[in-house]
Amino acid sequence: MVKIAADPGVQTVITTFEVTPANCEALLDALQATYAEVISRQPGFIGAALHVNDARTRVANYSQWESREAYQAMLRTEEMRSRHAEITELCRSFEPVMVEVRAVFP
Repeated sequence: MVKIAADPGVQTVITTFEVTPANCEALLDALQATYAEVISRQPGFIGAALHVNDARTRVANYSQWESREAYQAMLRTEEMRSRHAEITELCRSFEPVMVEVRAVFP
């Protein structure tokens, strides 16, 4: 389960996807299936959340990992490489960024 906290022992990744409104639901479906069938089963996975804007042109993914290495290992799996191709076709662009949570407010 995702828990936002300033924890230097956790690798947080925020990925934003630019998508057309027509492809938004298909991208969300693909991401949900990928999390359920592949990512959530990888060593070091803690949790994730998907977010979509009102215009249905941006999807944001917040994920947490036990380490940077665990996240990178997931990306190298054959299953993820296969899913990556499908996801890439559904969006205009996407950008994963590894971040450090510095502050959390109630």
